[in-house]
Amino acid sequence: MEKQLHDHLAFLYGEDRADLLTRRLGEQLALFRAECPDLTAVNNRQRISEKDAILITYGDMVQQPGQKPLATLADFLPRYLNGRISTIHLLPFFPYSSDDGFSVIDYKQVNPAWGNWHDVAAIGRSFRLMFDAVVNHISAESDWFQAFLREERPYTDYFITVDPGADLSPVFRPRSLPLLTPVETPSGTKYVWTTFSADQIDLNYANPDVLFAVLDVLLFYVARGAEFIRLDAIAYIWKEIGTSCIHLPQTHEIVKLMRTVLDIVAPQVSLITETNVPHEDNIAYFGDGRNEAQMVYNFSLPPLTLHAFHTGSAETLSQWAATLETPSEQTAFFNFLASHDGIGVQPAKGLLSDTAVAEMAARVEALGGYVSYKTNGDGSQSAYELNINYLDALGNPDKPDEPAEWLARRFLAAQAIMLALRGVPGIYFHSLFGSRNWRAGVEITGQKRTLNRQKLPRGPLEQELADPHSLRHRVFSGYQKLLAARTADPAFHPNGGQEIVACDTAVFALWRTSPDGRSRILCLQNVSGQPRDLILPVTGAARLVDLLGAGKFTASQNTLRLTILPYGVLWLKKV
Repeated sequence: MEKQLHDHLAFLYGEDRADLLTRRLGEQLALFRAECPDLTAVNNRQRISEKDAILITYGDMVQQPGQKPLATLADFLPRYLNGRISTIHLLPFFPYSSDDGFSVIDYKQVNPAWGNWHDVAAIGRSFRLMFDAVVNHISAESDWFQAFLREERPYTDYFITVDPGADLSPVFRPRSLPLLTPVETPSGTKYVWTTFSADQIDLNYANPDVLFAVLDVLLFYVARGAEFIRLDAIAYIWKEIGTSCIHLPQTHEIVKLMRTVLDIVAPQVSLITETNVPHEDNIAYFGDGRNEAQMVYNFSLPPLTLHAFHTGSAETLSQWAATLETPSEQTAFFNFLASHDGIGVQPAKGLLSDTAVAEMAARVEALGGYVSYKTNGDGSQSAYELNINYLDALGNPDKPDEPAEWLARRFLAAQAIMLALRGVPGIYFHSLFGSRNWRAGVEITGQKRTLNRQKLPRGPLEQELADPHSLRHRVFSGYQKLLAARTADPAFHPNGGQEIVACDTAVFALWRTSPDGRSRILCLQNVSGQPRDLILPVTGAARLVDLLGAGKFTASQNTLRLTILPYGVLWLKKV
C-alpha cells in the first residue's frame, strides 16, 4: 500500500515532499509491525455482527471508596452486562484540564486519579475496547503547548497562529466563544486557533510533524487494545483561511490516510468519525465505503426520534430512515440516542423545520433541560444542542409526576428504535442504567452538559438496580431483554437488510433481514401514548412470535391484524 500512502501525503503536502514523507511513515509502520506482529495478521473474524453493542462510559462513572474508578468499572461491568454488551467505549481517560476529559494533557497516560493501563487492560479482558482520539486539539497545559509558549522546537509549528485582523468570518463556528486566543511568548503576543475553548488549542496539521505525532498516538492506542477508535471533532482538523474550515478535502484525506495506515498494520481496527453536522455531510465520512471510516455516528437519529415521541408521529423519522444506506458491507452506522454530550440539532437541518426545532427546544427547557447556542456567520445565534438526559427529554411537561413504569415504557420504546435499526448500537451508561437529569451538577460546574454526566456511587446504584420498583431496575431489566433478543438473532446484523414499513403514523415499523435471508423480523415501536390498531401485509408465513415475550400472532390471507399498546414494542419473527 506504499503508493496509497504516497498519494495521501502528496495530496496533503505536495509531490516534492511526498517521497521523503512516505519513507518516514514506512519506517514508523515497520517499527510498529515489528513490535506488534500479532496485530498485523488478518483473521477471518467478523469485524462486527448482531452480537455487538457498545457501552459509552466515563472511566470514573462508577465510584467505590478506596478503589480507583477504572478498577471499579473492571469489576462492575462484567457483573451486570451478562454478555449483552460486547464493547466498552471509554471516554477520554487521560490526564485533562477541562471539558470532562476532552482537553487532553497527555495522550499516552492514564489519569492517575482513575487508575492505570493495567485497569484498562482488565476491562479489555471482558470486552472489546473503544478509545477516543481527541486530536483536533490538545490541552493548554500539555507539554506540547507549553513548549510552544517557550518557543522550543519542534513545537513552534505545532499550533496555528493567526493575525487577529484576518477575515475569519467564513469559518463555521460550533461555539459562541472566540475563535482566537491570545497567549504570551518570548517574542510577544500570539493568537492561537481555538475552535472549542481557550483551553483546547487546535493542532496544525499543515505541519507533517503533527500528523506523524498523531499517527504515533493512534498506533499506541491500538497496541493498548483499542479495536475501535473514535475520531473526536474530526471535521475541523484542517484549517485554511478563506474557507469554512470544516469538511475540507484535506480533512477527508487525513481520515483516508489513517484508514490506510490501520489497514496495513492493524486491519481489525475500525475508525468511527464523530461529526455533529447535517446528515449528508456526516455520511460523507464513509468515503467510497472502503477508504474512510468504517462507522459514522448517526447524528440525525437522536433529534428525529425525540421529535417523534414529542409529536406522537413517526412519519418524519420513518421517511428519513428509509433513505439510510451505506456504501459497502465494510461500513455501518453507529446508532445512538444519548451520549456524554447533548442532543445535537444541527443534524436535523433540512429534516425538521426551524419551528419544529424551536418547539423541541422549548419543551426540553420545560422538562428541566438547557439549550446551547452557536454563533452564525452573520453574528446571530441558533440552537446547537439540547442538554438533557434522554429519558427526561421524552417526558411530558404537563405530567411531571408520571409513574416509573410509564417513564420506563416510553424510554424503552425509543431505545428499541435505535436497537432495531441497521448498524451498531451505542448505549450511554446513563441510558442503560435509567438515570435522570442531574441539575445539581450544573450548579456545581456551571456547564450545561454536566446535566447528563453524573458520576454514581456504586453502593446506591446497586441498591436501586436490585429494587424491582425503582426506575433504574425497570429500565435496566427492560433494556437487558431488548439486548438479549437483538444479540441472539442474525436479522439484526449491522449489514443485514432493512425495509421501512408504512402502516400508521404513530408507529415506527421496519423489517430486518439476516444477510443470508433466512431470518426476518418485523419491528414495531409505538411512539404515542395511545394504542394503535395495525393492518400489516405479511407474505410467506402465517405465524409470528414476539421475541420480547408478547406471544404469537397469526396472519390471515397475507394480512396481520394486531393492536400495539401505548409506547409498545413488538419484535415479530416469522416461524
